[in-house]
Amino acid sequence: MLSVDDVLAARDRVAETARHTPLDYSHTFSSMTGADVHLKLELFQRTGAFKIRGATNRIATLSEAERAAGVVTASAGNHAQGVALAATRAGVDSKIVMPEHAPISKVEATRNYGGEVVLAGRDYDEAAERAHEIEREEDRTYIHAFNDEMVMAGQGTVGLEIYEDLPGVETVVVPIGGGGLISGIATALKGKNPEIRVVGVQAEGAASVPESLERGERVVRDEVRTIADGIATRTVGEKTFEVIEERVDEVVTVDDSEIAVALTTLLERSKIMVEGAGAVALAAVLEERFDYAEDETIVPALCGGNIDLNTLTNVIVRGLVETGRYIRIRTVLTDHPGALEHLVSVLSAQEVNIYAIEHDRTSRDVAMDDAEVELDLETRGPDHVEAVLAALREDGYPVEVLV
Repeated sequence: MLSVDDVLAARDRVAETARHTPLDYSHTFSSMTGADVHLKLELFQRTGAFKIRGATNRIATLSEAERAAGVVTASAGNHAQGVALAATRAGVDSKIVMPEHAPISKVEATRNYGGEVVLAGRDYDEAAERAHEIEREEDRTYIHAFNDEMVMAGQGTVGLEIYEDLPGVETVVVPIGGGGLISGIATALKGKNPEIRVVGVQAEGAASVPESLERGERVVRDEVRTIADGIATRTVGEKTFEVIEERVDEVVTVDDSEIAVALTTLLERSKIMVEGAGAVALAAVLEERFDYAEDETIVPALCGGNIDLNTLTNVIVRGLVETGRYIRIRTVLTDHPGALEHLVSVLSAQEVNIYAIEHDRTSRDVAMDDAEVELDLETRGPDHVEAVLAALREDGYPVEVLV
């Protein structure tokens, strides 16, 4: 099984390529939770995620024949970029298979780092099937995204940095996709201090580990669905599961709404932009998915910042909805002069900012002399939302909340 010595050896191999990323005390999140929260800002890593660490360590161990034949891998995005850059820096040809609907920003970044991109499959697992076909056809070395001890050891250098920068850390919270990051971090931290607690977090729509731990064997999901595309895998690796069973203290889940809230709060309060997978660890802390004491020193690992801009727009809106900062409603008014003006006056009295109005006289769902109106509104929180809805209903408007 992976050892702390493997991680220490990896640190020397990745030192010239991977950055030592900041560990930043957060007054905001410490105040919100009562804990002593320090954010591991791995989103500032080269390529925008931790994956460059494991890829660099694995490629550094290739034989000369393997280097000459080139490498191939499958990835939803971050591992793709890590392998592409690590291979390019090592003078090794790389071919990267990504899911057909991988974020365009990650696809283009992978190409810019020197990797040849092949789009195949609905998700990571189907992309991996195609990558293994290329492995056999072209005699390339497959660089697994997580089920490889050299990859796991490279990712574990994140844990060494956390311990070196904050020896008094009590709990480290780590996202889980395939399990490579948490396997490496848990190995490094437990090797330094067995009392440090390691908590894993999965997105509910891609959670296989809690059930796997309960059964004592890996569970494979039929499908995955989450905004945290960087950890959207159907199961963890065989090797990573062994480490998780032995060295991870607890595994919890968060849903997409909670991930969206953590992401938007980070953006608004800390001016830090992460991807969905980068927000799950903080989401688990904010939602108190595990027990922690007041003033407990906690480090959530913000593992990546490569979010597609279209996805970011949707996530921000979702986060605003969940915190009562944005609402979309539908109502009906009598279609006569001044009707819309009166509706606006009711909203203005509640000090609502109107983003957009859509006025439809042709809807089949209303009477001939009525009009359907949809409004996007900026609100100040859940209490304000309830006050706005109450004021409209008091004035006789039927109101349907759309989002």
